[in-house]
Formats: sequence, C-alpha cells, structure tokens
Amino acid sequence: MPAYVIANITTLSENPDLAEYRRRAQATMDPFEGRFVIRGGKVDVREGGWHPVHLSVLEFPTGKHARDWLESPGYREILPLRASVETELVIVENP
Repeated sequence: MPAYVIANITTLSENPDLAEYRRRAQATMDPFEGRFVIRGGKVDVREGGWHPVHLSVLEFPTGKHARDWLESPGYREILPLRASVETELVIVENP
C-alpha cells in the first residue's frame, strides 16, 4: 500500500543551499520509487488552525520505502543543505 511523506517547511529561508537540496532531492528518492505529488504551491486553509508555509507530499510504494529513503546515505548527504529551515515531517501509510 502507498505511503506518503508529508513535509511542511515552517520557516522558509531561500538560499543557495536550499536550492541545491531541491535540485538533488528527486535523485535520492529514485532508488526507493519515490515521487513528488505536491511540491509547494498555494494552500487554501478551510478548517482548523494549521497554516502550512511550504507543503510537500511525496509518495512511496510502502512505508518501508519511505523510511529507507529517509535513512539512506544519499538523502543523509543532502540533508545538511536544508539546515536553514525548520521542517515538520510525517509518514502516513495507507491502510
């Protein structure tokens, strides 16, 4: 069953490192069959108090694929490029 990584960058600070992270992120997901479903864009909050700043949704075939990607050497290598932003991140597995 598909699993989704939902990430909200809560403090967005555009800089060269973050641009490099974005450029390289997909290549780190490819071995785990991951893809971006949503990568930024306008958010229209209709209920509740959650106000995402920059929302990304990534799809993987399973939760294991998503966790393996997050723990992979390729992803760990680019993670410091994202150090200038604060992020909330969850994995949601489709039952």
